[in-house]
This record gives sequence, structure tokens and C-alpha cells, in this order.
Amino acid sequence: MKIISWNLLHTSGASVEQVELLIAHHRPDLVLMQEATSRIDTLSTRIGGYYARIALPGREHGLAAWSRQPLQSPVTSLPLQRGMIVRRLAQILKLQEFTVANVHLSHGQFLNRFQLRQISNALPNRAAIIGDCNLIGSPMLRGFDDVGPRRATHRSANIVPLRLDRCFIKGLRCISSEVLNNSASDHKPIMVELASL
Repeated sequence: MKIISWNLLHTSGASVEQVELLIAHHRPDLVLMQEATSRIDTLSTRIGGYYARIALPGREHGLAAWSRQPLQSPVTSLPLQRGMIVRRLAQILKLQEFTVANVHLSHGQFLNRFQLRQISNALPNRAAIIGDCNLIGSPMLRGFDDVGPRRATHRSANIVPLRLDRCFIKGLRCISSEVLNNSASDHKPIMVELASL
């Protein structure tokens, strides 16, 4: 399964047309989006497929997913330990072969690791956690392998390159991973190809 994850930069970043072009060019099975607003909600009307979005509590933007194939069950959300400003959720998608958690974690380096552990405890034996983790360094996440691309995906203050967009898997293998060149947002998309062991 080929999966793209992209932080769209809510109202000033990537448009639904740019997401549509990314899908047309790379032909993923699943696209996970962070900071998605209602302007992305027309995606499945435009290109088909299946779409679900959930706003973060008190925010206009949140987590969204587009799938080429129907999902095994309705998309759900997992409330996470809240940060000082933003209350966070994980979007949980049950696919045919495994479960995926779409995430946009807090900036605090202790809190986002706690949120990762909270998500990992809620997932089955074959699972992936993918998205903007706002994480610098090791995730300290037992049982999961960090298989996302090793290149920077974001430039803090447009100066410092950071690898914030990540992919962690268990019970799966990673066939390929890369950072995609796209400047419509302050984050570059990542693409991974995952398969069952």
C-alpha cells in the first residue's frame, strides 16, 4: 500500500487542487492530511474515492484521509493528552491489512512522545502511525520501527531543517520511503510503501 502524508498548512497552504495533482501524479492508495480545513472536503467529489475529516476540538482545521478503496469500518478518533493550547486527536483508519493512525502531535518533546505511546497502546498488532509528529530525535516507542524518510520535511522559521513528518510501523515492512518535492505548504509530503510481513 502506497501512503502519502502531508501537513497542508490549514488556510494558507495547499489547496484541494494541489492535493488532487499530488494524487494524480503519485497514485497513492491512501492520503493522510494534517491541518485540513473544509476546503479539502470536496476531494472525493472531484476524484472519487472515500474521504473523512475531523476537526481538532475548537479549531477549523484537523485530520483528514482520502482512500482509493472503501475502509473496513467507519473512521474513528482517539482523544490525546492535550497540550497547553491545542487539544489533539488521532484519526484511526482500519484498512484491510492493517490499521493506520493519522497524527498531528503536540510540539512539546515530552508530550508528543507520551501521545505516541497512548496511540501505540490503542493499535492492533499490525499498524502504522503516520503524520506530523513535531518530534525531534528518537521517538522512544517500543515495538515500532521508524521507517519514514530520513530527510528534513520542514524548515523552522524558514531556516532550520527538521524531520517532523514521520512513519512508525509494527507487524509491517517498509518497501520504500521518500520526501516529495512540493512547496505548497511549509511541510513537504512524505510517501511510504508498506506491506504485511
